[in-house]
Amino acid sequence: MNPTELNAMDMAAVLASSKVLVVGDVMLDRYFMGDVFRISPEAPVPILQVMEEETRPGGAANVAMNIKALGGQVSLQSIVGRDAAGEELSRLLKQAGISAQLLADEGLRTTMKWRLVARSQQMLRADFEDRPGEKALAILLEHFSNELLNHQAVLISDYAKGALVDVQRMISLAKQKGLKVLVDPKGSDFSKYKGADLITPNRQELMHIIGPWQDEDQLRMKVTQLCESLEIQSLVLTRAEEGMTLFEPGHRVHLPAQQVEIADVTGAGDTVIAVLAMLLASDVPLVQAMALANRAGGLVVAKFGTATLSAPELLGA
Repeated sequence: MNPTELNAMDMAAVLASSKVLVVGDVMLDRYFMGDVFRISPEAPVPILQVMEEETRPGGAANVAMNIKALGGQVSLQSIVGRDAAGEELSRLLKQAGISAQLLADEGLRTTMKWRLVARSQQMLRADFEDRPGEKALAILLEHFSNELLNHQAVLISDYAKGALVDVQRMISLAKQKGLKVLVDPKGSDFSKYKGADLITPNRQELMHIIGPWQDEDQLRMKVTQLCESLEIQSLVLTRAEEGMTLFEPGHRVHLPAQQVEIADVTGAGDTVIAVLAMLLASDVPLVQAMALANRAGGLVVAKFGTATLSAPELLGA
């Protein structure tokens, strides 16, 4: 099959054949949903009358959920606490049929994000997080190395929660095995991603690294310098309502955003990089992969919360 001439049925088969190893920061997303009818007598704040409660896998776990929902083969590696939230996350992943190695660190609280939502509008988010210990990080790296041969691509999902202290070593090990490496980056230092095949920063993340840009020509120049210095082959800049732009040596492709009614942008980047990883794992050209990832991003923001897509939804089948 020529990857540039795939119909929906063929593309579904390509997605199903992908084998992706996801490693990074997992979290448990908990939603408290209801309505506001009055102001608290204790302080000038609204009272949320909770009518529904829901938990979903978040962070790198949401990336894995996206790959699984699209029919791909995925393994997930991360670190959680030995607590109820870690057990709940493991249960949700097992329920979804995802192969997950979640190391339990005694001194760690599983990262959680609580969202209070009234009539689909987020009122408040509360975060709970700690950093994993050295022992758990060493075991994670060992497990990562042992799992590489069973996959075609590695997807590094960095939420800056501490699971990726050894990310440069992970990239090096994956490249030695001939695997493609994609990174959803975070933080003020992208040098730790040196040698990756593709990184997918959003506008704010990229601006934090290269500074502001006056126009597209200056942006292209700065991105080229960044990629050359870090030996990164490709960069896909996700630009929210402006779509996304691919930068490669001597090559730039821009795709406008899908015109949809936005319900929630939470986790959209997870969906985008999940699609990219699945298609690149199966040797689909990056430009075509980006077009499908752009469509996926547009579809998932029309859903509430950390959400996934099915292959029929994505492919319009």
